[in-house]
Amino acid sequence: MTGTTTSRTSLAELEHRAAARRDRPAYGRDSLIACDRLVRIFSGRSAGGDSPGRGGSAGVEVQALQGLDLLVQEGELMALVGASGSGKSTLMNILAGLDVPTAGAARVAGRDLLTMNAKDRLRYRREVVGFVWQQTARNLLPYLTASQNVALPMQLKGGRGRGKRRAGRAEELLAMLGVADCHDRRPPQMSGGQQQRVAIAVALANSPSVLLADEPTGELDSATGAEVFAAFRRANEELGTTIVIVTHDQAVAGEVRRAVAIRDGRTSTEVLRRTEVDAQGQESLVAREFATLDRAGRLQLPAEYTAALGMEDRVMLELEQDHIGVWPDDTGRPAD
Repeated sequence: MTGTTTSRTSLAELEHRAAARRDRPAYGRDSLIACDRLVRIFSGRSAGGDSPGRGGSAGVEVQALQGLDLLVQEGELMALVGASGSGKSTLMNILAGLDVPTAGAARVAGRDLLTMNAKDRLRYRREVVGFVWQQTARNLLPYLTASQNVALPMQLKGGRGRGKRRAGRAEELLAMLGVADCHDRRPPQMSGGQQQRVAIAVALANSPSVLLADEPTGELDSATGAEVFAAFRRANEELGTTIVIVTHDQAVAGEVRRAVAIRDGRTSTEVLRRTEVDAQGQESLVAREFATLDRAGRLQLPAEYTAALGMEDRVMLELEQDHIGVWPDDTGRPAD
């Protein structure tokens, strides 16, 4: 009888927990971009790099993304940073609709990136996201002027927009980004920085929900790179466009309010910057680094921390009143 009662109680508890999970708000419900335990596996000849097509032996699998979680709010200007092979470019290609995840969930502006068909994906790239590549020559058609390049996405989108309206939109974007004088120039007649700013205008032409940029200052000197980043900031502030920049440039990462680091296919740390006012009323920008706790309860300890304390293989954890203690095995625990 006792065993039956226990079984019934356990079943009731399980049903209660299941109901609680069903009633819980969906992960990232209020976010513009929500990646939930995202996985991307390259196999065969596509294995061996951060993105497909970089060679590799047949039968070899590479997990570029290993259960990555990421939330981006509408209106953010943020950076994704990480070493080569960390998975950041793979993530960018998925968000751009150029690649399809292997597992997990990814939503951008209400679109499910795992269930879209080819037609939906094309419409998504034309209407929901804009993209700026690192290579300036890849962003613009060399035989079109700057204005014509910006008007082209609007023409491809179709609709009732007339030529004058498209031309007016192109001129407005070029002026906002400081390259109005390039409107009748072709790319070979512009500097690298001017080309990238025109490329930003092209990416903004159809008023996308998200603007993605992959190492947009990678081929520019520091002064020109600063001008290009200022153009991104202007687009974010004046148009309210959400902007995600992949970069290894710490100068660029240091200019955004939020920089998310990716390591081994997962988000590892975040640097948040905010303005604080001291007792004298002086404002200062304060940066603080946080470890990322993913949906499975995992976090990546900074390598310099684990190396300094000789942490390997396993660590000892203890729940305290307001924190969790972490020690290398049980030999480095401080005496009570």
